[in-house]
Amino acid sequence: MKIGIVGAGSMGRVHLPAWDSLKSIGAEPVGIIANRIDSTASDLAKQYGLRLYDHYEGLLADVDVVDLCVPTDIHAAMTIQAAQAGKHIICEKPIALSVQDGRAMIDACNHAGVRLFIAMVLRFVPQYSAAQQVVSSGEIGDVCVMRLTRAAYQPRKATDNWFMDEQRSGGMVVDLMIHDFDYARWLGGNVTRVFAKSVRTTRPDAPGDYALVTLRFADGAIAHIEGGWAYPAGIFRTSLDIAGREGVLEWSSDTTDTLHTHLANAPAQVAADVGLPASGAAESPFLTELRHFYQALVNNQPSNVTALDGLAALQIALAVRESLQTGRSVAVNQEAI
Repeated sequence: MKIGIVGAGSMGRVHLPAWDSLKSIGAEPVGIIANRIDSTASDLAKQYGLRLYDHYEGLLADVDVVDLCVPTDIHAAMTIQAAQAGKHIICEKPIALSVQDGRAMIDACNHAGVRLFIAMVLRFVPQYSAAQQVVSSGEIGDVCVMRLTRAAYQPRKATDNWFMDEQRSGGMVVDLMIHDFDYARWLGGNVTRVFAKSVRTTRPDAPGDYALVTLRFADGAIAHIEGGWAYPAGIFRTSLDIAGREGVLEWSSDTTDTLHTHLANAPAQVAADVGLPASGAAESPFLTELRHFYQALVNNQPSNVTALDGLAALQIALAVRESLQTGRSVAVNQEAI
């Protein structure tokens, strides 16, 4: 299959090496287009032997799959156009900025008979996928409480820093924390209510932002999720702490340890480690993610993250934004997704 990359920003520069690594299984990256033809797009085209396009229509005519690594506010229009051209789509998260636009994207792809994959890469990070497998196995019993952290620095783009424009990115809650909303739902099922507080809710001019979000699930479990655009440049910290009736899972990016499982009935002094080590030798989760999507296309198999999953995560994120704005808890009806 011929792959076209749309966008030469941070995610385009991450996805391209992954696609290049997948040539051995039949993926063929052939072209790239950016919102403006600058030296970055030109350099990437030369480095990977791609054609540099100046019109989206031209790229669509020459590929089987488009990989959309573009600002969130244009996801819907570019996805619908690609679907109408009969192309499969891989779209960076979030799926869109509104549930209505996300639904229109899914409907357009269903009508055209093409696949839509939403790049929720956290599901492919080794420690997070290992934790999901442990939860699914029942080893720690029913999940009662999750604590998830994703804290980074504010996006720093020299020009066109669209991340800082909520009309284009949705802000920190929609752009950054949506990873953990999707992951929490993957483990805990549908969310029924959210409550949130953030720094910028009361101090819009604050130099950084931090939010604490509580999710309640249909089965009564809860998740505490913290997110931040507040660290100095270069720092990005994540962690998970999942408490079930029979044990606890823990992992933090501050260490190179494996995911730790602490079972309530384990013999004293016995440590049970599962998952993969967080080491430089581990495969990039972006490569794992794109391989998974590509093989799902080639073999006509389901994906472990669907477009509806992406839409459900957006629904949670938008409810969180509403809670921040109103100062109240917000009910969520995920059965309607």
